[in-house]
Amino acid sequence: MKKYLLAVVSVALGTASVHAADLAAHYTKTPVMAPAYNWTGFYGGLNVGYAFNDPTATFTANDIVSNSIIGNLGTAAAPVAYDVKGVLGGAQAGYNWQVSPNWLIGLEADFQGSDIKGSAATPYAVIGRPGQIEAQQNVEWFGTLRARAGLLATNKLLVYGTGGLAYGSVREDSILSNTIGFTAVAGGTVSAVCAASVACYTGPTTKILTGYTVGGGFEYAAWQNVSLKAEYLYVNLGSSNIVSTAPALAGTTPSTIGTHFSDLDFHVVRVGANYHF
Repeated sequence: MKKYLLAVVSVALGTASVHAADLAAHYTKTPVMAPAYNWTGFYGGLNVGYAFNDPTATFTANDIVSNSIIGNLGTAAAPVAYDVKGVLGGAQAGYNWQVSPNWLIGLEADFQGSDIKGSAATPYAVIGRPGQIEAQQNVEWFGTLRARAGLLATNKLLVYGTGGLAYGSVREDSILSNTIGFTAVAGGTVSAVCAASVACYTGPTTKILTGYTVGGGFEYAAWQNVSLKAEYLYVNLGSSNIVSTAPALAGTTPSTIGTHFSDLDFHVVRVGANYHF
């Protein structure tokens, strides 16, 4: 009887061991998957960058006096080409729609304070009296309103193109001066009084210019709510014209010179960070 009981217990224990081993062999722990990054939603952030390009300016005499100064009397004032360049910084905000696992569209607006500026001077001479005309441009601030469309190269890396409206506040001036100074009068009706070595004809003007922008960039989701980006934009704010006016004798009309600025366009390279809400 004892031998019989021992045999039953041995069989039972052996069966339990086989089942335990079988369970151990077939049991695997289910891995915990990290949630996919979701780009849909509002975001906002900051950026800093640099801009550069080389526009031109041309000068036109508007009357017989200014024509005698910069036109066909003596040496005419030539057009000038100059660099506009400087740092910029600002903020951006927008909204993304992740329309599929690999594609994204969105809208973004940004506003930039800037130190983008440039100037150049060209010489002229009136009967041996040398002088110069200087053209100046300064982009005080600018902004854009753009559409974005991009490919999610990975779950966290967005490669995108962008384009839309650009606008900005631009201060412009055209300044004529002469090293000796003179008073010029034509027919007793138009005159210019230019002191030696100081600004004579001046035309400071600040205006809002509008145009367009196109570009592209990369954006990487470094953390759950924070992305880092690098971006290039071409910004074109269009051409403009100003009039520079000289002091005049009493009873006469002031002489003027026109300055035409070519398209104020510049290349922007910048980096930034966004917080996703």
